[in-house]
Amino acid sequence: MAALKKWRAVAATPVGATALVLLTLVAVTAVLAPILWGEAAETADPSGMLQGPSAEHLLGTDALGRDVLLRVLVATRLSILLALASVAIGIVLGIVLGTAPALLPRWAGRIVVGAVNIAVAFPSLLLALFFAVIFGVGVFGGMLAIGFAMAPSFARFTHTLSAAITGRDYIAAARVAGVSRFRILIRHLLPNIGEPLVINATIAAGGALLAFAGLSYLGLGVQVPAYDWGKLLSEGLNRIYINPAAAIGPTIAVILTGLAFNLLGETAASVLGGRSARVFGIPLRGAAPVPSAHAQVVDDSMVLAVDDLRVTFPSPAGPITPVRGVSFSIGKGEAIGVVGESGSGKSLTALAIAQLIEKPGDVAAARLDFAGTPLLGAPEKSVRALLGSSLAMVFQDPMTSFNPTRRIGWQLAEASVEHQGLSWKQATERAVDRLRSVRVPAAQRRAGQYPHEFSGGMRQRAMIAMGLMNTPKLIIADEPTTALDVTVQRQVLRVLDSVRQGTDAAILLISHDIAVVSQTCDRVLVMYAGRIVEDLPASRLHTEARHPYTRALIDVVPELDTDRAQPLRTIPGRPPAPGAFPAGCAFADRCPLATELCREQDPGLSAERSDHRVACWHPVSDGASSPAAGPVRVEIEEKNR
Repeated sequence: MAALKKWRAVAATPVGATALVLLTLVAVTAVLAPILWGEAAETADPSGMLQGPSAEHLLGTDALGRDVLLRVLVATRLSILLALASVAIGIVLGIVLGTAPALLPRWAGRIVVGAVNIAVAFPSLLLALFFAVIFGVGVFGGMLAIGFAMAPSFARFTHTLSAAITGRDYIAAARVAGVSRFRILIRHLLPNIGEPLVINATIAAGGALLAFAGLSYLGLGVQVPAYDWGKLLSEGLNRIYINPAAAIGPTIAVILTGLAFNLLGETAASVLGGRSARVFGIPLRGAAPVPSAHAQVVDDSMVLAVDDLRVTFPSPAGPITPVRGVSFSIGKGEAIGVVGESGSGKSLTALAIAQLIEKPGDVAAARLDFAGTPLLGAPEKSVRALLGSSLAMVFQDPMTSFNPTRRIGWQLAEASVEHQGLSWKQATERAVDRLRSVRVPAAQRRAGQYPHEFSGGMRQRAMIAMGLMNTPKLIIADEPTTALDVTVQRQVLRVLDSVRQGTDAAILLISHDIAVVSQTCDRVLVMYAGRIVEDLPASRLHTEARHPYTRALIDVVPELDTDRAQPLRTIPGRPPAPGAFPAGCAFADRCPLATELCREQDPGLSAERSDHRVACWHPVSDGASSPAAGPVRVEIEEKNR
């Protein structure tokens, strides 16, 4: 019923109405013409050869006295079938080549991309003639020739669209959930590039129609006694000065049909929108249980152990290491907050733990163990199975974290189908139950809705529910409350806390808001310039923080009793760029306590107490305000001088 309403809406527009009318006429002609006039179009009349247009023969007759108009109408079926078959070959081969870099090893993907780029440089008509010589003349050879000639452009187009999608958060979420590359391609990638592919394919159908007509005109396509519009055009051009109508007839047919295909592309984009027609809740097929590939847990109380974690990216000026020497651990049921300015390496640290750093990025660590399994040394399959069942990611932007073409319940159910061997029906019921557990009202109905039908806070709760579809040992929440109002922010944090209390899962909360972290976490890690500069209990953050940067972060947070007549306090200066870290302390240029020692030597994390570490040559004494934070007015005056 909904689809019928969409088609009615399209038909109400001039372009949509024209597309439907032309498409209907072409389709009806292709089906009925061979039945109604097939025999008459083949009947020769020696007494009426090479006649011009008349009331009896509107386009005249050919060299055997056959009616040209009837032959043009009958040729509609073969011409369209050949064009569609050629496009099908081209788009299937193009999709295979375009998505190959996402499935193959990096070196093999580069070879495929290079070959496609070389093929695209050649004109498609030249490629079609080349392949026609290889595959031979005739209908089958012509279809393969045109399909192979169209494949490079489809491959380039698919590769470009795929590259824009693979960086989205919902692709990363699927990878964290342990979904295989092939299933990510089928379930998440192709549905999201379906709309432009449909448009490109229908537009290409007009080009394929013209190309096949050209091959038949040159004698490389359809062979006698069969005929298509190209063959009829070849026959008509031989006597165009005597009877132009014989050539104009098939020409008009090609133009009108090509126009119909182009308008069909626009209509399909409006009506279909690339969305899957699968109805939520209908079991498709069960997935076989994934055999456990987990290593034995060495220490059941230790969920994550990170020692000297480094993330490096190549650049023209040499390797850049935005995360350099991060070390910490998370125990069972513990909540750790990571704070710092933008660019301090918080999110990169989380992505490295979740194994989401793509090549050419490199992740190295003296130790990176999750649930007793070394992530850097274990096989990819076992790591994917472990992370998919025991690690949950809550990304910063819930709108981009969900696949817009899939219903919420389907996306939640996918994780259980992959890792627990549940049927789609069982996984769907579990998805509804998990939505209820994170306080999503009307969970049954909401599970059948798309992400755009959820509010920001509801999407964030659904992301948490997705992480609970299995049994996570660790939940990484990367800026989960950004862009949410204070009320919704509090609700999301309460849900995370209730999940921790109910499942005993550890939480790694990444935030730029030090106040939020201090209120919801057990420990706080303060990061600056890719390193941890202070690690202390959250309960003593405001009273015992020793690093000047930590003190500055605390002091710039406005309080309810802050004098509104005074300018807000800020931290003067900017963090150093990842490729320009100084030899000494990275905070030295912004810290008024810095000395030559700070600028020459980088301090390591030293233990102030058994549960308190700080990396500073001149730590602030207990209870003192940060000397690094100053009012905005002072900073501006200094710049003006």
